[in-house]
Amino acid sequence: MFNSGRISGLGTSLSYESSLKLAADWFRITGRGPLHQLTPRAAKAYLYERAKAVGQKTLDRDRQALQAVLRQNGSFNDKQRLAVIKAEKQQQLKSRNYTPEQLGRILAHQSDRNAFSTEIAAAAGLRAHELLTIRLASERAMDNRPAAQEKFREGIRYTVIGKGGLIREVSLPQHLANRLESMRLQVPIDHKDRKIHYKSYYDLAGGQSWSQSFSRASQAALGFSNGAHGLRHTYAQERHREVQALSGNPSQARLVVSQELGHFRPEITDTYLR
Repeated sequence: MFNSGRISGLGTSLSYESSLKLAADWFRITGRGPLHQLTPRAAKAYLYERAKAVGQKTLDRDRQALQAVLRQNGSFNDKQRLAVIKAEKQQQLKSRNYTPEQLGRILAHQSDRNAFSTEIAAAAGLRAHELLTIRLASERAMDNRPAAQEKFREGIRYTVIGKGGLIREVSLPQHLANRLESMRLQVPIDHKDRKIHYKSYYDLAGGQSWSQSFSRASQAALGFSNGAHGLRHTYAQERHREVQALSGNPSQARLVVSQELGHFRPEITDTYLR
């Protein structure tokens, strides 16, 4: 499906793959035919059934995966969409951020190599795999996306490759950028993480191995872990406070944070602010 051009990123394609395997089994067991012959009616029936067992995020992913199949088999054009169905299972919402004190304790339980990647991820709101793709903005331009005037703290600009292959700009404080540049590789290396290949320009920890090290360190230091993704929540909340203080406009702060995180939809920011 990724090769067909219907999906913009290999990571998204792999995520859809797990959804479609479950869906294909259900269609087979219930006598609704093979997945490649999927109809909108069968897709809706499956989603209503899934709504009883999974949370909204999983249900939305399943809907998007089936939608891609319907477009591929000609049942839908590129503008048609499956209606959003509300999950019956209520998702437990809780904050995933870390306080500065908690982050300091986690860093103390990591190796120097992993701790440095944690500092970068916290300073720029990066995903685990994005650490493997970081490169100076002067060497690789960002994709053409909206940019608010208040975007970014003062620092050195880099770009990373995020979800769907989107290249976005991020900012690192000078002291982290200086150390990062001391780790520049003479020749870029190929790094495979979760079945996806990335070209890395720095000898920097990242991806699943770094994410796992972070979770282990958090568990050891705090007795719990919100995962490395919790660093994006921390970044979002700090930046929202900073931009709101500067602009006096909560809506503008949400917009800026969404752009810095690579979502470009202000409503997504609310997920990180709870």
